[in-house]
Amino acid sequence: MNAPPEHIRISAMDLNSYQQQAGSTAHYPCRGSNVLYPTLGLCGEAGEVADKVKKVIRDQDGVFSTERREAIVMELGDVLWYVSQLADELGYSLEAVASANLEKLASRAARDQLGGSGDDR
Repeated sequence: MNAPPEHIRISAMDLNSYQQQAGSTAHYPCRGSNVLYPTLGLCGEAGEVADKVKKVIRDQDGVFSTERREAIVMELGDVLWYVSQLADELGYSLEAVASANLEKLASRAARDQLGGSGDDR
């Protein structure tokens, strides 16, 4: 897995530290009781990631230059910010979200259910 370039990387941190620091920059209406705002922001930022990837496929024959990769990493950071805020609005830490996801994937792997679709596989 590639690490971001030094000018992007600040320091290693755990997910809950990230969530706490990200929360200090969260200024939106009814923060603490507003799941809609971070949900819509998450959708918008995920769309920006997809759009940047699409343009690499369309305009760069699928070759991800360092500049394009860095631009996508910045958008992924925005996605993470909104995931963090949505988790917070729902009363969960990012580490709890990540842990639950790994448990779900381990269960699916143990049952040979990684492929396919549906939440209850």
